[in-house]
Amino acid sequence: MIGISKLYCGTVEPSDALRYERNSGKLPSHLLQFSRDKKPVVVWNVGRRCNLRCVHCYSHSRDENYSGELTTKEAEKFIDGLGEFKTPVLLFSGGEPLMRPDLYQLVRRARSAGMRAVISTNGTLITERVAAELKDIGLSYVGISLDGLRDVNDRFRGVTGAYDNALAGIRNCIKAGVKVGLRFTINKRNVGEVPGIFELLESENIPRVCFYHLVYAGRGSKLRDEDLDAVECRKTVDQIIDLTADLHKRGIQKEVLTVDNHADGVYLYLRMLREGSPRAKAVLDLLKMNGGNSSGIGIGCVSWDGSVYADQFWRHHSFGNVKQRSFADIWTDTSEPLMAGLKDRKSKLTGKCGRCVWQDICNGNFRVRAEAVHNDVWAEDPACFLTEEEISTRAE
Repeated sequence: MIGISKLYCGTVEPSDALRYERNSGKLPSHLLQFSRDKKPVVVWNVGRRCNLRCVHCYSHSRDENYSGELTTKEAEKFIDGLGEFKTPVLLFSGGEPLMRPDLYQLVRRARSAGMRAVISTNGTLITERVAAELKDIGLSYVGISLDGLRDVNDRFRGVTGAYDNALAGIRNCIKAGVKVGLRFTINKRNVGEVPGIFELLESENIPRVCFYHLVYAGRGSKLRDEDLDAVECRKTVDQIIDLTADLHKRGIQKEVLTVDNHADGVYLYLRMLREGSPRAKAVLDLLKMNGGNSSGIGIGCVSWDGSVYADQFWRHHSFGNVKQRSFADIWTDTSEPLMAGLKDRKSKLTGKCGRCVWQDICNGNFRVRAEAVHNDVWAEDPACFLTEEEISTRAE
């Protein structure tokens, strides 16, 4: 994650993270990305079933029952193990997690195990009663996916009315006092909606938005040709920065992040250098603390059947299953070549990523995206939009 508001607008300084010794167990949630120990945030797909049919779904979810999912007893054992491992955050995802009957019980289990609990949902099922329950069980955050305003979002989601129902869910969370934010996956179909999303943040008093770059996984693999090219990507990142800065100048505090392309961090820093920003050095220090892509390091995924992956998009290579071994044992087992490689990848990178002077900020970006295009885990990430000049010259 690249915190545009944190970095460009100066809402976070390096000293903020250093005050907590960059320890993930001590850091507040908004500083967790700057931890030194990189204890993994775990995304758990609690179930595969979903009431929508999103065109970019990495799990190929449908509104049907699936077999093989963790039972309540198996899930509680898995959660307790995460607590013992000192996992800082458990993100409940899907499919649509609110379709799992024992979700509230499992969120409470995570909270009692010492973890922050957050949920990634399409928002369409969050009635006033559900929002009140989410508040009661102690969720730290609810991320609701919107990929545009009404017409664009509903085409993307595959169900008419998805936008209106999600917006009602957002309003219900705000009314109940639950922190809520938007999740928006950028592609050619919806990039024109970015200004409208900022207007929605302001009009609906939504405190946070994450703009996700497209990852070629699941049904999202079919959208590869609809990913932004380098020129479009630079233009969009600039637009997000400009709109964030405009809110900040008007005294409207929103948290704005981009996700799944760490070239954004380098691009932001170089832009600040061009603008003569006095904060450029502090931003570079924060980006170094962030460390770039964290698949297999600071983020991991456990699927509905218990399989452990490097991140939520890497569905074709499991490191093991929590039904047989604890997540901690699987995650720390570097006898597995890919797990070892992801944890120490810089010398393995080739192509543009291998030549790049910003590896300490980007860490090779998304390896699963490189593999999808080049059939090589260590090849260059095709979504990097930096120029040859920018990756060859270190400016500090």
